[in-house]
Amino acid sequence: MVVVGSTSGAGKSTVTAGLCRSFARRQISVAPFKAQNMSNHAAVTADGGEVGRAQAVQAAAADVDIDRRMNPILLKPSSNNRSHIVVMGNEVGTTDAVSYGPTAAELKGTVLDALTSLRRDHDVVVAEGAGGAAEINLLDRDLVNLPLAAAAGLPALLVVDIERGGAFAAAHGSVDLLPDRLRSCVRGIVFNSFRGDPSLLDSGIRALEDRTGVPFLGVLPHLGDRPLLGAEDSLDLDTHRRVPSGSMAPLRVAVLRLPHLANPSDIDPLLHEPDVDLRWVMHPGELPNADLIIVPGSRATVADLDWLRSMGFDRALADTHASVLGLCAGLQMLGQTIDDTIESGRGRVDGLGLLPVHTTFEEPKIVCRSNGVDGRGRRLSGYQIRFGRPVCDGDAWLTVDGAAEGTVSADGRVTGTSLHGLFDDDDFRAGHLADIGERHNRTFTPADVSFAARYEQQHDRLADWVETAIGIDVIDDLVLQAGHHEDAPGW
Repeated sequence: MVVVGSTSGAGKSTVTAGLCRSFARRQISVAPFKAQNMSNHAAVTADGGEVGRAQAVQAAAADVDIDRRMNPILLKPSSNNRSHIVVMGNEVGTTDAVSYGPTAAELKGTVLDALTSLRRDHDVVVAEGAGGAAEINLLDRDLVNLPLAAAAGLPALLVVDIERGGAFAAAHGSVDLLPDRLRSCVRGIVFNSFRGDPSLLDSGIRALEDRTGVPFLGVLPHLGDRPLLGAEDSLDLDTHRRVPSGSMAPLRVAVLRLPHLANPSDIDPLLHEPDVDLRWVMHPGELPNADLIIVPGSRATVADLDWLRSMGFDRALADTHASVLGLCAGLQMLGQTIDDTIESGRGRVDGLGLLPVHTTFEEPKIVCRSNGVDGRGRRLSGYQIRFGRPVCDGDAWLTVDGAAEGTVSADGRVTGTSLHGLFDDDDFRAGHLADIGERHNRTFTPADVSFAARYEQQHDRLADWVETAIGIDVIDDLVLQAGHHEDAPGW
């Protein structure tokens, strides 16, 4: 099936993850799929390919390893009008919005081949759409929504966010705008994020079914204000603040919300810790009380370095008594120089000068999973996605894949690494945060549940959510409406 939305942010990724876990825990082989994703939040496959972060989360819900085929096209925005193109896990170039039209047409075969291959290997594939399903100005280049459903012979489920208001109009308008061949693919409608008594919607639902001819399958209740782990959309970061519950003196962590932020999932494990008070910040005035400041990853390193300076973060980071951690691009920005002829084309620029690091951007891009250990013997694992080759003149902070990696300032206050995902490891995260807490006279006691277990709990919660609202029988019936992959009509 294909899960499409009436708008961006309707909840497609979350519904897809819940469906994947619903099938997986019933011992049905399932895989997620998103033909085209636009996001700077990526994950790395075992063989060194890039896919969107949402597909990695959905694969975990499906209890399968991530696979290049799950996201054959990944667009990674580097500015308001240009994106890097990743095809089947490999970066192949850049494009702008106008030029992408012909490129999309050329990639139709790649998309359908990837989907067909996954369908051969799994009993069910749950495909996620992108944006709104009825963007009629883009239907000729739409590889991911209802044109894909028609080409693959798959039924579509339309998800509508009722919390935004206008849900009935959004649902009816989405169906009504579609040409007949695509309208017939929509086999069900669900409302998402409802707060209150769903019986209040009954008369409107009956009228919607009469007007559209599409069955209404359920009302998904609002999941609450606790942030979901693995959020891909930067808009979701507005809810990413963890209110401490276990300590009178929690560890206060500030994460810089860069304009071209990449891989905010690095921060997810900190949301899991009850003794961490986490805030995303966009102004230096929000930093004075922080014990740890994190400069995260970026898809436009030099541009975000310019932004840091324009906002006054360069002075604030130099003057603060807080510990500072740079992750990937954050490490590069905290260094002495960046020589970039690939991403920005700016050549050599000065970094913030807080770490003894000189970075040169080079091809090919490094994309790999990695394992390492810190100076205290704590094991960690993660992944790397970067053009930058940092050369560290000072002491190494970590040993990664058998080599010295990252660095630390002479006073031990500032550290940096190219490794994403290092906080996922419970022992490393607990030890590192305890070290910072001791340095700043704060209290830190690790969560009593592992981060991996917390993720599993979230997947099961989402499966319960979709099964209760829609019903297992209805979900299974929707899947059975799919044609056999060998009989797919094609584009």
